[in-house]
Amino acid sequence: MAEERSCAFRTSIGGQALIEGILMRGPEKQAIVVRAQEGQLVEKVEALKLIKERHPILGWPLIRGTVNFLDSMVKGVKALMYSAEFFPEEAEAQPSKFELWLEKHLSSKKLESAVVALAVVLGVGLSIFLFLVLPTFVTGGILHFFPGFPMWGRNLVEGVLKILIFLLYLIFCSRQKDIYRVFQYHGAEHKTIFCYEAGLPLTVENVRIQPRHHPRCGTSFLFVVIFVSILFSSVVFGIWPITNVWLRTLAHLVLLPLVVGITYEFNRWVGRHTQEGGLAKVLTAPGLWMQNFTTNEPDDSMIECAIRSLELVIPEEKGKDAW
Repeated sequence: MAEERSCAFRTSIGGQALIEGILMRGPEKQAIVVRAQEGQLVEKVEALKLIKERHPILGWPLIRGTVNFLDSMVKGVKALMYSAEFFPEEAEAQPSKFELWLEKHLSSKKLESAVVALAVVLGVGLSIFLFLVLPTFVTGGILHFFPGFPMWGRNLVEGVLKILIFLLYLIFCSRQKDIYRVFQYHGAEHKTIFCYEAGLPLTVENVRIQPRHHPRCGTSFLFVVIFVSILFSSVVFGIWPITNVWLRTLAHLVLLPLVVGITYEFNRWVGRHTQEGGLAKVLTAPGLWMQNFTTNEPDDSMIECAIRSLELVIPEEKGKDAW
């Protein structure tokens, strides 16, 4: 399937682990491949409609990071909902009055859009609360008993708390039994992309030997977002010392789109230069280490699923998916 390529080749194709499946997104289309309960692979391929084609300004550097992040979240939630349909709960509870009201007053398409929107809002909101708001309030509560604590010290404590909470969150998720298989599919996704980038035929044997830690993973992206936010807040609060927790929280939220935008551009640069080693390799090391909690070694059936999902999104024009 894949032709011989230089080791320097980096693809823009990326993926996401689902419930017993994988979503792969290429430059032209995305594919969802799920292994149903009966054992067969179920495929769903959709053409991609890029927002930047309708609104070019959304494709500009620093802006495209936030746009692509939100777009990926929406598509990811939809894909998760699709994969979950193949594994219904054994004993479904009776629908609540609210659920019945929604089904009566909203079409299935509008209901799905509402559920997706709610899931994205809750997901983004939870991330902001855990990694931005909570550390700010905890730091403010602790340092309330230490008047005159230096601003650099406050920034340091807040930054350490952000990283600690993120690490504990990853550890907690990795210990959940239901999440373990999802993280196995995550590992299969990374291994398959590495195999494709190496120019090897997409076979289970070739994919199995690839590493499961990828520098352009979402885990690394979130870690870098947190790290960049620490640097930015240290600079901003060093110039404008703000100790009020509400104002600090507001400042964090205002800076967040810029932080995400810078992180996105950083990941693009790292994606092109990791193979060269040096600075890029050092900067990606913490994010790669974090993937020990979010990726597990897959079995062959998972690798087969990842291979098929990748094959479905490889563009016909060679090099169109170059990073």
